[in-house]
Amino acid sequence: MNSIVSLKWLLARLYESDIVIVDCRFQLGKPESGREAYEASHIPGAVYLDLEKDLSAPIEEHGGRHPLPDIAQLTGTLSRVGISNETRVVAYDDQGGAMASRLWWLLKYLGHEEVYVLDEGFTAWQQASFPVNADQKVLIPAKFLATVQHNMLVEMDEVRENIGTGRVTLIDSRDGARYRGEVEPLDKAAGHIPGAINHLWSEGRGDDGKWKNADEQAARFEGLDKDRETIVYCGSGVTATPNVRALQEAGFSNVRLYAGSWSDWISYEGNPIAVGAEEAPEGK
Repeated sequence: MNSIVSLKWLLARLYESDIVIVDCRFQLGKPESGREAYEASHIPGAVYLDLEKDLSAPIEEHGGRHPLPDIAQLTGTLSRVGISNETRVVAYDDQGGAMASRLWWLLKYLGHEEVYVLDEGFTAWQQASFPVNADQKVLIPAKFLATVQHNMLVEMDEVRENIGTGRVTLIDSRDGARYRGEVEPLDKAAGHIPGAINHLWSEGRGDDGKWKNADEQAARFEGLDKDRETIVYCGSGVTATPNVRALQEAGFSNVRLYAGSWSDWISYEGNPIAVGAEEAPEGK
């Protein structure tokens, strides 16, 4: 099922009572800028959830730069902003869909089906002359009950156990230069997990800024085995989530997120690091 909705789709349903719109704008290195942008102007009725305060746990020794939030705490946050198990959720950002996709993945992980990412994002919404305001929505709490989908997640030790076995396809969603170990602006070590191939998450969008359709996503991953377990990671588990979406829409049946990602992997002394490019494993 397609997880993307268009600007016009949301405009037509803007005031439907079972929809909660979530503003997920966030800039790495400028942690307050997303909330400030939301308070200045947002899609009418939208609530704001912060990547680091709401959609991540505090940083510890392991778990990466954006550890998954505590489930009970996240469930409470979702309930507080009016998201129930029956709510249709539409998430947007201005970062190409990466932050909105983090919320999409978290809700799917908690067993919530009706969650979508808004195509193109907030700037495109504004440029289309669709309504915006700075009003703060009066929050009416709802009751959200999580049914955790543990099969969507993979931990570091399982990734390590699969290295060199040929049992899984490991996809690194970061920029090619970071994947190859040529540069590393955020983490203390450069390179990638051995055996990983590189598919930059943002290549899931076309030149027009819209997400590619299912056939176009399938073309990105042509040659990979759709039935083999596919593990996706990035720097901290955020920009990997658009690739999880894209792979599922392309027909891959077993896609899991390594949420700690590269920043978690290198927090364990002795984990192997590879540099340069690697060949994609052959599909069926």
